[in-house]
Amino acid sequence: MHRVLVTGGAGFIGSHLVDRLIQADQVDQVTVLDSLTYAGDRRNLAAAMDSTKLTFVEGDIRDTGLVGDLLPGHSAVVHLAAESHVDRSLRDVGNSVSTNVMGTQTLLDAAMRCGVQKFVHVSTDEVYGPMPTGSAREDAPLRPTVPYAASKAASDLMAISYFVSFGVPVCITRSSNNYGPRQHPEKLIPLFLRKLLTGEPVTVHGHGQHLRNWLHVEDNCRAIELVLRRGVPGQIYNIAGGTDLTTLELTGRLLRIVGAGWDAVTTVADRTANDIRYAMDWSKIAELGFRPRRDLASGLAETVQWYRGHADRWPTTESAAQHADAIELTAVGG
Repeated sequence: MHRVLVTGGAGFIGSHLVDRLIQADQVDQVTVLDSLTYAGDRRNLAAAMDSTKLTFVEGDIRDTGLVGDLLPGHSAVVHLAAESHVDRSLRDVGNSVSTNVMGTQTLLDAAMRCGVQKFVHVSTDEVYGPMPTGSAREDAPLRPTVPYAASKAASDLMAISYFVSFGVPVCITRSSNNYGPRQHPEKLIPLFLRKLLTGEPVTVHGHGQHLRNWLHVEDNCRAIELVLRRGVPGQIYNIAGGTDLTTLELTGRLLRIVGAGWDAVTTVADRTANDIRYAMDWSKIAELGFRPRRDLASGLAETVQWYRGHADRWPTTESAAQHADAIELTAVGG
């Protein structure tokens, strides 16, 4: 694992993973490939940029020539680059499919030609679709309900097909909802914090009973690194173990932390295909030695403090703020 290519490394989860890999003794070089769309930000890599281990390349994972020239010499790929916002996928299905499926295929082709030792494809619990009861194991049927989740499910299947057909050493991770510093303000927690910290009301869809498992981004990145080191090619690993909360329960916690009351909350009709519950069995990743370390109380408090000190990360125009207000409750990346 001497040289690792991280796609989407200037994003939320990607930048935290890069910080972790930069500190790893077994990693000599980390290359970040990121197109710096709205969700990617060089500032997320501020600490890593001081390291001689880091090389940053601005570019698109769908650029066959760029990827083909860049990947040789890398022993591993961690693929996080994706269009990860549900509402954006509802408005522009083609972009989600192009980036998430064709971009993944471009990377897999290059990995096959270069003979990489490990290819970790980062995915989401949303591919399993709603789970009214029980928990999805890694072999559960894929039943995505929105274009974003469908494009991720398709990219998962593409990745596994390259393992079966061509021997590319692919592992897939599927994580529950991540939270923490640096998350793009279109996602639920930073969106609510932006509004609460500026005295605006927050909006809850439906009855607020949508249930999600909230996992600190550092825990997810520890699990991804574990799969990078010890994951078995051809295997899928669910990453969960955080705290299950309904939207109303999460909202209540945020209100208490910032000192706001329930009069700051309004409700609107539920959005299209807003799955009521996601749940995954994560015993397989536990067998590799993974256990979450960050508790939700301290993790949320730290996250609130980070956003208090980084108002420069909030939308700076009315149109950007309005777009961020089109929230979704389930996306992993960003």
